[in-house]
Amino acid sequence: MNKNMTVLLALLPIITIIVSASFSVFIWETSMHFPLIIGIIIAAMISIFCGWKWEDVQNMMVSGVKRALPAIFILMIIGTIIGSWIASGVIPTIIYYGLSFIKPDIFLPMVALVTGIVSLTLGSSFTSIATIGLAFMVIGEGLGFSAGIVAGAVISGAFFGDKLSPVSDTTNIAPAVAESNLFSHIRHMLWDTIPAFILSFVIFWVISSSGIGNGDANVNTITEIKTGLDNLFVIHPLLFVMPILTIILILKRVPAIPALIGVSLLGALLAIVVQGDSVSTIIHTMTNGFTGESESEAIDSLLNRGGFMAMFETIALVILATALGGILEETGAFQVLTRTIMEKVKSTGSLIGSTILSSFLVGFTTGEQYLSIILPARTFVGKFKSMNIDTINLSRAVEAAGTVGINLVPWGVPAVFIAGMYGITPAEFIPYAFFVFLVPLINILLGFTGWTITKKDYSTYAEVEKQR
Repeated sequence: MNKNMTVLLALLPIITIIVSASFSVFIWETSMHFPLIIGIIIAAMISIFCGWKWEDVQNMMVSGVKRALPAIFILMIIGTIIGSWIASGVIPTIIYYGLSFIKPDIFLPMVALVTGIVSLTLGSSFTSIATIGLAFMVIGEGLGFSAGIVAGAVISGAFFGDKLSPVSDTTNIAPAVAESNLFSHIRHMLWDTIPAFILSFVIFWVISSSGIGNGDANVNTITEIKTGLDNLFVIHPLLFVMPILTIILILKRVPAIPALIGVSLLGALLAIVVQGDSVSTIIHTMTNGFTGESESEAIDSLLNRGGFMAMFETIALVILATALGGILEETGAFQVLTRTIMEKVKSTGSLIGSTILSSFLVGFTTGEQYLSIILPARTFVGKFKSMNIDTINLSRAVEAAGTVGINLVPWGVPAVFIAGMYGITPAEFIPYAFFVFLVPLINILLGFTGWTITKKDYSTYAEVEKQR
């Protein structure tokens, strides 16, 4: 028989991970993989101490990883898309014409807006960050903006679109787990998402208008980048057909994985037909990433990347995080901690705040989006119903912290993915991801004021709970 999981035992893996993660990021300057491994070891030892067998613990980890398999497959495909879209000239063409038409005084708000539209259509923040976002990073370099500010605008747009997209995986997961309706959930999220994005847009507009990206010196940089692209690729506006086709596939509701595979293969075909690459060259690029030498250091640093293999660091992080999450969930460790939090919940504001706090607790422990949504939603759904508060408020809260707020975790999967993609540290872009800060704050404010918090009669549910 299993022993009771105490609060102290439940906290040990979390404390271990947060401490080792802090050392990993700020002192050892290495990845989050080793802290997660330590966390898994500690969690496994505690589980065995509480009465579970090693076979049980192993099954818990496998169960956790299973939930992340769709995301793992998508990450692998994104790696090949990055390689094929660069080799085919799609991303270089976007950069080339972007440098020709986008002006410094509107650059940052346009980055957030365009990335948001692309992400809303694709339903994937990671895909938009890796494609249109990568192009904007090079354009920003040419216009004289720091990489961190541009990345902050890309992230704000990417997660704005991801959060509201009906084809986004996290947007579908949250209402499913919180027992609310998908489209009711999306409509309810307009109350926190739109104000947060408008505020972010205004802030980026003020920064752009302040003259940070202006100056005659940038003309030489822009010319250098455009010349380098022109020498390395065939640049043609017809290559815009690729992002347009991608949008059409998503609008036609083609499932994400087949659609992304098709987009990747079409990019490879364009690389062969338009750029003159051989089949072996494009296969190498899709596997190991693009490599080329231009006349611009900015081009080489941002375009020499991509490929299937480049995704494995992030994939390994997802596997470790979900394995740990499997243990924490199935041993009841997370439930023990949240039960302590829920005992102090007396009002709607404290309920919303506790839900967001719990999502951040999972996020800072595992660094994983899915778990930051799933575990708190499963845990708090009964509390919302017992207080007759509509569960669309729950799904909105877990998305605020789990989908968006996870970007505040330096060792989280999104931050690690972005840092690896753009070659900058999380500390450089997190302070400028204004949307990421605003969404959870607005949710807490809505919770304590009661504005937009919808009620629902769950009296039947409450009666059933009392009889248990």
